[in-house]
Amino acid sequence: MSAMQTAPKPELLQDHRGEPKPWAASDLDCASERLAGSFHEAGHAVVAMTYGIHVVTSEIMTWTHEGVWSITGSTELDVDRVGAWQYAAMCAAGAVTEVQYLLIAGLWTPKRALACAAVHDREQAVDVLAHYGACLGRTHVPAGGRSWAQVRGMARRRIAYHWREIRLVAEAMNERTLLTGAEIADLTGLTNPPRPEGGAA
Repeated sequence: MSAMQTAPKPELLQDHRGEPKPWAASDLDCASERLAGSFHEAGHAVVAMTYGIHVVTSEIMTWTHEGVWSITGSTELDVDRVGAWQYAAMCAAGAVTEVQYLLIAGLWTPKRALACAAVHDREQAVDVLAHYGACLGRTHVPAGGRSWAQVRGMARRRIAYHWREIRLVAEAMNERTLLTGAEIADLTGLTNPPRPEGGAA
């Protein structure tokens, strides 16, 4: 693992609305937090791939500024045809995977679980689904829709089934920083669906 010396591009620190991603302090050391973040991004990437979404890249970024370390991650996707609830479950998969990793590693605490919340992932799912006429409730089940808790349940089941693949991707990402969709497919034996326009990366 090597730390970046400069922060990533500003857009990687912003949510889909262009606002700064919420930040939560962690009491984990940098190496442990980086691995947890790698599991978060691996959850997004593997669940996306299993739902038929093309994965371009998935990465974990670590940098220092004035002696203080920071970590963020990014998974770039090309989304074409995917069910609304499957897309929402993919958005939920990052935080669910990260919490599962903390449990398995014996690192889970209520404070650390709250720090995994990734509100920006939930808000992206809410906004994207609303754009296509589907209703995702943050705290309740809306008429004709589903709740965030329900799609988290969908994500949890898929994560449990694909935990081996997620672990392989997370460990490789922690070492290499960035993985392409093709590299993820090679590591896991999963198929990275072709790009929506027909090409493959």
